Amino acid sequence: MNITIARMEPLHIKQAMNIENSSFSSPWTEKMFSDELKNPLSIYMGAFSGSTLLGYAGMQCVLDEGYIGNIAVDPTFRRQGIASALLNKLESEARDMCLSFITLEVRESNTGARALYESRGYEYTGRRRGYYERPSEDALLMTKFFSAGE
Repeated sequence: MNITIARMEPLHIKQAMNIENSSFSSPWTEKMFSDELKNPLSIYMGAFSGSTLLGYAGMQCVLDEGYIGNIAVDPTFRRQGIASALLNKLESEARDMCLSFITLEVRESNTGARALYESRGYEYTGRRRGYYERPSEDALLMTKFFSAGE
């Protein structure tokens, strides 16, 4: 399958909602996606096969810091390197913008995502107790630091 990573546009929100609803117990709304796509501080990338959205990842950039708000892949296409390709693109954008780090929250029980982040150099940097609902669970903060000139 030929996959292209490109910026998400408002026309992709409906497809993103299908992935969001199948991935999270407290999914974002269409308005939340719309607001983020309009936010000049945000970068949202999609993984596409033709015009079909397979996954997406978004990051908000404030000063020299990057905050990944969400990353999700259609359940049918998981474990095929799509999340990794999306992270590659966000990390490339972060380096181009000279960010010091990228950070994200991940469910403590999401061992697959944690393994992916660890394999890419993200470090455990904290915990948010009771961050997630349905079910209630702690979030682990994971951060990838960039050195000057990287």
